Amino acid sequence: MTEVFTLPLDELGRVIAEPARLRILHELLGGPPLPAGALAARTGIAPSTTSAHLSRLEAASLIRIERRGRSRMARLAGPEVADAIEALVRLSGEAPVGSLTGFDRRTAMREARSCYDHLAGRVGVAIADSALARGWVRADSGSWTLVDGDIDPISHDLGIALPWPPSRRATVRPCADWTERRPHIAGRLGRALLDAMIESDWVRRRRDDRALKITAVGTAKLAELGVADL
Repeated sequence: MTEVFTLPLDELGRVIAEPARLRILHELLGGPPLPAGALAARTGIAPSTTSAHLSRLEAASLIRIERRGRSRMARLAGPEVADAIEALVRLSGEAPVGSLTGFDRRTAMREARSCYDHLAGRVGVAIADSALARGWVRADSGSWTLVDGDIDPISHDLGIALPWPPSRRATVRPCADWTERRPHIAGRLGRALLDAMIESDWVRRRRDDRALKITAVGTAKLAELGVADL
């Protein structure tokens, strides 16, 4: 479902210009809903202040909040919001890190992370390169298409079933990677690839950020695609 946005551009700019709200949106780029408490811990914002920011973001239709028991679960309103936040991130430089933990987190994010509902980072870009080289995807004047509209060759080469429910989203499109500065795979195919890799335990989500851990199984399988040095 496409979100309906009603705020004028200047008001929308005021909403996301607040650094704390922008940090919250950046954390939600990982895709899965996050409770308010986890967002407070990740961003270093007081829980009460986090709740106020979430309410403002919800009023602007940038996020959706669901109640699960006593928890308030927040997620981005849709792929359009993710695209907009990712575009802003690409315009910025990386923040300096002053600790070993921060350095490790940045390294992990560069290697593999979720970009809303698809795989990004060095691994995501390498898989996109492999998809083009193997003829799964064709690039033409900046647009990408799924060759013959068929995912069966991809499932066969990967050895895993790709979920393919009906969707109005683009079948496949390039998404400029903010760390690699080259495209990774987005759209229905991007989501199917990440969902299948998580289901098959090629990658696992990390608890404290949106970086993804490549498992031993994933390392071996990706090496077969020419994605090595993991």
